[in-house]
Amino acid sequence: MTSTKKQTQVRLEEDVLAAGKAAAAARRLDFNKYIERLIIEDTTGARAAGMTAAQRLIDEHGTFLDDLERQLDAPYAETQPGAAA
Repeated sequence: MTSTKKQTQVRLEEDVLAAGKAAAAARRLDFNKYIERLIIEDTTGARAAGMTAAQRLIDEHGTFLDDLERQLDAPYAETQPGAAA
């Protein structure tokens, strides 16, 4: 069985390539699959839909989440004995 995938060449700055490979590894994807996924998400509108949903969540619940974060951080905000002031 032959592959229907086509090979292409992309030239990237070294730091961009390193960042892409790190992002792929963090998602447990090989670099090619990561790039494929980015293109699909960008061209199908999936990324835009996800960003819209995330913004809606922040708009509707941002104050609650900020308050919750402050409450969770409060015990660590006090100066601990022996800690530099």
